[in-house]
Amino acid sequence: MIEESDKMRISAAIRAAELHTAGEIFCIIAKHSSDYPLVPLAWAATIALFSPLPLLYMTEWSAPVVYLSQILTFLVAIIVLSNARVRFHIVPRRAKHDRAHAEAMRQFLAQGIDKTKHRTGVLIFVSEWERYVEIVADAAINDKVTTATWDNAVSALLAAIKAGRPGDGFVAAIEQCGVVLATHFPPGALNRDELPDKLLEI
Repeated sequence: MIEESDKMRISAAIRAAELHTAGEIFCIIAKHSSDYPLVPLAWAATIALFSPLPLLYMTEWSAPVVYLSQILTFLVAIIVLSNARVRFHIVPRRAKHDRAHAEAMRQFLAQGIDKTKHRTGVLIFVSEWERYVEIVADAAINDKVTTATWDNAVSALLAAIKAGRPGDGFVAAIEQCGVVLATHFPPGALNRDELPDKLLEI
């Protein structure tokens, strides 16, 4: 998802930002936040359920034939809709964003970002197939910074990803997060380098 050279730039950007703050920045990019295995099943069942309605008015097919047509429709639909590219297009946008948000929170805990000594960790999270970007900050940061503060960083990252330049987007978001963190958590007073300075691909 990201070139090795961009990963190095991102690591360098994190180190540069953390020189001016006691905050910790960690980056994750996920291919997707869920496989959505039940979505093709639900759509195929709905299509199969309603597919015989025109036949009931246009033909004199018997009930067993109608049932057989429903089964065949269901099988064809689930095969088509299970294709990864098709499947991700039929998932409602709200459902994709909810899953991506849940994955961001899960990764925040799984990577130990909530375990920094003074609760000053920040996660920059991207879920590619959901086209979702979120910045998750720990408790000490949330006490001083509103979630709206991160909007410019999120917008910069989204715009760069849409333009096919995810590396530039991460660097821009890291720099903007670094400015916010430096304002509220200057270096020296708190421990630094509690988290790896890198981008994690999952």
